[in-house]
Amino acid sequence: MIKLCNVRSRENKRAMTKTAGAPDMFYRTLDTPVGTLLLVATVVGVVRVAYANEHHDLVLDRLTELTGAGLSHAPARLGQAAEELSQYFDRRRRHFDFPLDLSLARGFRRNILGLLREIPYGTTASYSSVAIRAGNPGASRAVGSACAANPLPIAIPCHRVVRSDGTLGEYAGGGDVKKILLDLETTP
Repeated sequence: MIKLCNVRSRENKRAMTKTAGAPDMFYRTLDTPVGTLLLVATVVGVVRVAYANEHHDLVLDRLTELTGAGLSHAPARLGQAAEELSQYFDRRRRHFDFPLDLSLARGFRRNILGLLREIPYGTTASYSSVAIRAGNPGASRAVGSACAANPLPIAIPCHRVVRSDGTLGEYAGGGDVKKILLDLETTP
């Protein structure tokens, strides 16, 4: 779980390093059945969802270094995303309407994220089938890399991508989290 006292002291440092004209970022945490999630948004939309095992403080530091943006703890700014994610975990939502900011993904990885959003709730696709849909049948490993680098897990459902033999494969939140998400979507 994120330690707000550490984050707030780091927040002051981040705010001081803000670049003129850079967009502000806002964050909050959300307790879920898969642990505490960190949600970060820009003025465009949610830019990052991070699991506790990704170390929330490090994620926030990395984002401010990458963007030069100031950072504010602002739960209300992420209210829609938090509510929709809560509904998802309560099995009352199958897709998300909150705005996303895909600025952390580029090139092939960004294309793959678009394809992942097309995998229907409650189903899976193999890394190789996603590579074929991307027009590059030999890019299964690149698809795996794009899934691993997905800045918006759950919102962009990389957990729905599995190995060709049906085994789960790796996941940023851990194998147990991937199984929980897939079970949540396939069991009543």
